[in-house]
Amino acid sequence: MTGPQNKRIIVGVDGSDSSIEALRQAQHIALGLGSKVEAWSCWEFPVGHEAYEAMGTDGFAHTAEEALQAAITKAFGPERPPNVSPRLVHGAPRPSLINASKDASFLVVGRRGHGGFVGLSIGSVSSACVAHAHCPVLVVHTPRPVDEFAP
Repeated sequence: MTGPQNKRIIVGVDGSDSSIEALRQAQHIALGLGSKVEAWSCWEFPVGHEAYEAMGTDGFAHTAEEALQAAITKAFGPERPPNVSPRLVHGAPRPSLINASKDASFLVVGRRGHGGFVGLSIGSVSSACVAHAHCPVLVVHTPRPVDEFAP
């Protein structure tokens, strides 16, 4: 962490319910700290993307951008808070977010995203961020409906 002069909270966003809640929680923290929130959506070319090169690769970035905007809208409604900015990052989420944490006050991630490892109590990206980030990390759970707590 670079110190109190760095007022940036980075949020890993993949469109999952927990990443949308992570955006909301990051905004809540940011308001108290006077920080900016960067909503990071990391994307990569799919395995075997060489077959797609003839058709062009801009579609992958465009799809990721649309998903990021949709997640921000789902988190905050049609009026995005002025301190929240989207950032589309070409790269794998784990190393991208960990590297970004060098210049952040906080890193906020959802507990479970759209990854493929069913049964884990914490996602592989959030687990890696907790273990390797250079700033404090908040792992956010998806809120449960009130009736789930009833006996």
